[in-house]
Amino acid sequence: MISEPEIEGGWSSQAPEQPADAAGPAGPGGPSRAAHWRWALGGALVASAVFAGALVVQERYGGSGPPIRYRHSEQLCTETPLKAVGAVLGGLDRGVPSHGEDAALDWSNCFANGNREDQAFVSYAQILVELHKKTDPAPEFAAVPVLDPYVLPLAAERVSGLGERAVLSGSLQAPRLQVLDGGAVFTLTVHWWGRGDGGKSDLDGDAVKAAMVEDARALLTRLRK
Repeated sequence: MISEPEIEGGWSSQAPEQPADAAGPAGPGGPSRAAHWRWALGGALVASAVFAGALVVQERYGGSGPPIRYRHSEQLCTETPLKAVGAVLGGLDRGVPSHGEDAALDWSNCFANGNREDQAFVSYAQILVELHKKTDPAPEFAAVPVLDPYVLPLAAERVSGLGERAVLSGSLQAPRLQVLDGGAVFTLTVHWWGRGDGGKSDLDGDAVKAAMVEDARALLTRLRK
């Protein structure tokens, strides 16, 4: 979008002065009309330059797609055992992997349960890796809302040192870590709830989030091409 030009000293009601060799007839309407045409021409040139730049960006990402610096994994549960998260949750099973590939998107997923009878809570962890080959995922990154009316959403916070951008969000007992790097998007979610005390749990949420960051960093390193 082209914004209004910023003018120092405010708008002037007087017509701009014409140079001595300005073309156009003298008298009422002559110089003023020429000035207006120059303003219009300048605005058209700026708009054309912006539009041309947008086409270059669109062609760069629409033709060859955004850069993908990570490989696709069909066995994500083997690639990412989630050791740090599993340690905080008291253990996770081996997980169930799934994956898909097409011309626009390759994705892989691992869902692991932490349901142990000797614990006061039930938990699971899920990691999703998306490799966008056609469309840049940046405009919609981290835009997934929390729609559960019975939970308190966490204020989104940036995490440094992970990809191009990383955001922690979600809810108190279901934090979500998302990492963007080129055409790759990594989403790690951990969810836990109490067994018989109204869903409450004394699990340390900060420890869970720290473990998520550690496991995400290990996964990015492992899948890096």
